[in-house]
Amino acid sequence: MDPVYADDDLLALSGVQHFAFCERQWALIHVEKQWIENVKTAEGRVMHDRTHNADITETYDNSIITRSMFLTSRKLGIFGQADVVEFWLVSKEAGGVEIPEHDGYWMPKPVEYKRGKPKPDDRDEVQLCAQALCLEEMLQVHIENGCMYYGETRRRTQVPFDESLRKHVVELCARMHEIFNQGITPKACYDQKCEQCSLLPICLPKLASKKALVEKYIHKAIKEDLTSLGKDGK
Repeated sequence: MDPVYADDDLLALSGVQHFAFCERQWALIHVEKQWIENVKTAEGRVMHDRTHNADITETYDNSIITRSMFLTSRKLGIFGQADVVEFWLVSKEAGGVEIPEHDGYWMPKPVEYKRGKPKPDDRDEVQLCAQALCLEEMLQVHIENGCMYYGETRRRTQVPFDESLRKHVVELCARMHEIFNQGITPKACYDQKCEQCSLLPICLPKLASKKALVEKYIHKAIKEDLTSLGKDGK
C-alpha cells in the first residue's frame, strides 16, 4: 500500500465489487461508461436510495448511526459513500475515536445493504472491507468486522476483516488502477455467472467465444495447409 493517489486518480469504491465479479464488467462500466438497468439493479438502486435518503445521523445510548458517509483512501486510490457507518461506544483502550458533542470513544463499523442474498463468492465482502480500509485510513483505527444486510434474507451477516480479505482488496484496487491507466477493456470470456450480469447484451461473451473458436480453426487450417505444402515441396 505504498502508492499515494492524487484526487484526479481516485476510482469509485463501488467498482471494487464489480471488479471482483468480473474485470470486463468493471471496465465496461468504469472505463467505457456503459450501463444497462435491469430488475435486479433497479431494486438494488431503490434499496440504496432509501438508505441514503434517510436521516443523516441517529443517536442512541451506545451507538451513533451515520448514513451516506463520504469515504476515501489515498493508499488504495478509491472514494465513495458508505450506506451506513455505525459508531459503537467502546473503552478508550479499545482504540475508538472521539466524536464532537459525544462523550466517550467510538468504534466505526461499516454496514452494506444488498437487495438479494449472500453470494457464492466474495464480491460483497471485498466492497465492505474496502469501506473499512477507508475508515481506518481516515480515522486511524483498526476495524475488526462489518456487516452485510441482505433484502431477501432480511438479516445481517457479520464479515470479519482478516488479513486474507484485506490483501485481496489491496490487490484488486492495484489491478483496477493498472487497467484504468492502460485504458483497456479485458476480452470477453463466457462463464455461467455471465447470465447474472445486466451488461450481458453489451458484453456478448458467447459471441466473443465463438469468434475465438473460429479464429483458432482458421489458424489451425492455415498451419496444416502450410505444413502440407512443405511436405509436397520435398
